[in-house]
Amino acid sequence: MRQFTRVIFADLSVMKTLIAISGPTAIGKSALAVQLAKRYRTEIVSCDSRQFFRELPIGTAAPAQEEMAGIAHHFVGHLSVTDPYSIGQYELDALAVIDRIFNQQEVAVMVGGSMMYEKAVLTGLHDLPPADEVYQQHLNQLWQQFGLTHLQKMLLTQDPHYYEKADINNPRRLLRALDIMHQTGRTYTEIIAEQVQKRPFRVIRLNMVAPREVIYERINRRVDLMITNGLLEEAEAMLPYRDLVALRTVGYTELFHHFDGEWTLDFAVEEIKKNTRRFAKRQLTWYRSETDLLPVPYDAALETAVQHLAGFGL
Repeated sequence: MRQFTRVIFADLSVMKTLIAISGPTAIGKSALAVQLAKRYRTEIVSCDSRQFFRELPIGTAAPAQEEMAGIAHHFVGHLSVTDPYSIGQYELDALAVIDRIFNQQEVAVMVGGSMMYEKAVLTGLHDLPPADEVYQQHLNQLWQQFGLTHLQKMLLTQDPHYYEKADINNPRRLLRALDIMHQTGRTYTEIIAEQVQKRPFRVIRLNMVAPREVIYERINRRVDLMITNGLLEEAEAMLPYRDLVALRTVGYTELFHHFDGEWTLDFAVEEIKKNTRRFAKRQLTWYRSETDLLPVPYDAALETAVQHLAGFGL
C-alpha cells in the first residue's frame, strides 16, 4: 500500500482556487497557462508526465525558458529518465507544491495532458493493492511471447471503456490495469471513476477544444519542428536507456526502430505523427466523459478563459 505524507494546506478560510487546463496535445495549453499565470501572478504546476524528464525536452515539447516567460514551472525537467517515480509520488509532491503556492497566492495554475496525473491531483488515487508478482510475471511472459498487442487485446476484452482512453502503448499502464482487475474482479473504469478525496481548494477546469483537423494539423507541424530542432540526436543519445519506461513512448520508440535499421527516417517520422494523433484521440475520448469541463476554443483561448473565470469571481 502507498505510504502517504500528510500535506498541511494553507489557511483556507478563504477558498483558494486551482485552475486546471486540459486538452489534446499540441492545442496550446502551455501558452494559455503562462498567460493566466501572468494575469493572476502565480505559478504553474505541470501534470504532463512526459515532461518530467530533463533529457527529453524536444520529444516531449517541454516549454523552453523563453516560453516560460519568467513564470515558475514545477515538474518540468525535474527528473532523470533513470529516476524511479510513480503517479502516487507525483500526487504527494504536486499537492505539497500547490500548498506552498497557496501560502502566497490565491490562485495556482495546473496544465498538462496526462489525464491520470491530473486526476491524481484533483480527486486523489485509490489505495490500490500492490502488484501481484506472480500474475505480473505471467503478464510479462505473455508480453515477451506475443508482444504488446496481446496485452492490448486483453484490456480491450476486459475493459473496453478504459481501452478507448488509456495510453495502450504504455506497457506499465497495461500491466497495472490488468493486474488490478485480476485482483479486484472489477473493471479499471469502475475503480478510477470513484471520488477518493475532496480537496481543500476550489478547482476550475478549463478544457481547450478545436476541430479534429486543426489538432491533427498542429500535431504534424509540431513533429516536423521537433525533427528540425534535434529530436533525432536527442533520441540517439537515449539509446543506452531505451528499455527504461520513460523511453517507451511516442517519439522515441519509432526512432529506435530507425536506428535499428528497420524503418527509414521518413517512415519513422510518419509513425510518430500517426501515434501522436492516436494519443490525441484517446485524450478527446477521456475528456468527453468528464462532466465539469468548461470549453475554451483554441482560437480565442485567453478571452474565453477569462470570461469563464470571471464567472467564479476571479
